[in-house]
Amino acid sequence: MLRIPGSTFLQGSPPWLLDWLEEQDQPLPRRWFADETPQLPRTLPEFRLDRYPVTVAEFTEFAQATGYRSDAEEIGFGMVYAEASWEERAGACWHSPGGPGTTTAGYDDHPVVHMSWNDATAYAQWAGKRLPTEAEWEFAAHGPDFRIWPWGDTWKSDCAATAEFYAGALNSLGAWREWWRTMHARYGAMPRTTPVGSFSDLGDSVFGCGDMAGNVYEWTSTLTRLYDEATECDPSVKMAVGRYRVMRGGSWMNFRYQVRCTERIHGDPTGWSSFAVGFRCAKDA
Repeated sequence: MLRIPGSTFLQGSPPWLLDWLEEQDQPLPRRWFADETPQLPRTLPEFRLDRYPVTVAEFTEFAQATGYRSDAEEIGFGMVYAEASWEERAGACWHSPGGPGTTTAGYDDHPVVHMSWNDATAYAQWAGKRLPTEAEWEFAAHGPDFRIWPWGDTWKSDCAATAEFYAGALNSLGAWREWWRTMHARYGAMPRTTPVGSFSDLGDSVFGCGDMAGNVYEWTSTLTRLYDEATECDPSVKMAVGRYRVMRGGSWMNFRYQVRCTERIHGDPTGWSSFAVGFRCAKDA
């Protein structure tokens, strides 16, 4: 685990960033990102954070030691993106990420996926740790000063495991779908994660945290809320307030704009999981 010093910082995105996003070649409307605003001061004590997301090998050790069964195993399915849309894939879980007939052979050093909030919390407790808060996660990603991505304000496709690492620049949903159809035809519904730390030479945060942009979405302990109740944002976010938990970091299947340090996504903590969601752990100093 890495030591992250205590500090006061501004959480969220500055107004100019939403203006910038509107000007970029990305398909999402401004209100999709509005829950990242306004910036608010946060004061954090020193804490520790896993350098990388929890891996398949680490979760295997936990499951074997405790007999733990993940929510996806109990429910009987996990969410995967098939050829053209999301689906509840029977049998998809952390050790069969693409469904029946798929395995994690050769994936020991990849982030574990199909992790629900309950799964992440259970592992963290077993390991003597906890999930990071949303503020802790963001501070560890961009440091005391604002950065769009952990390494800086200039996008570099070779710094993170994203769709653009595989496909080059993607500027529309149609281009993304064409890329995914190609990936699906070749690999099926298997996650295109990379071994943790694969981009550490270029993509680490100022504190040395790796894979904070892309690879897998990461659960935090924070219950979804707006930074300001008056914020006009996407209705789906308002529906999640008080019910869902915040996820951060984006994943291997996202554009550059969805793997920013301040990007927020909200997940149902009652058992939902997908082949793009994992976690890392934190600990009080």
